[in-house]
Amino acid sequence: MAKAKSPGKRPQANAKPQVGAKAQAGAAGAAITVDSPEPKKPRPSVPQFIGQVRAEGRKIVWPSRKETWITSVMVFIMVIIAAIFFWIVDTGLGFAFRWIIGLGS
Repeated sequence: MAKAKSPGKRPQANAKPQVGAKAQAGAAGAAITVDSPEPKKPRPSVPQFIGQVRAEGRKIVWPSRKETWITSVMVFIMVIIAAIFFWIVDTGLGFAFRWIIGLGS
């Protein structure tokens, strides 16, 4: 697992320890270096790209008819459960709202 970096503390390649007032003044005027971006990868030609797409397409594992049916039924059941839950919550909040409004009249 990678070690988390603390913000604001970057390792410096050629950092030399300095002592005294000159160290503080030198650190304030230090230049910040930025890593150069990685070179771009060459783009494949159209036939190479099509070959790569076909190779990736062969790796796809399609679900069977039975797996698709079971998943569809499970989704349908979850939709019904969610609809009943939200209907109960909506009805309860409607009654509570009407009761609170009725207190003022």
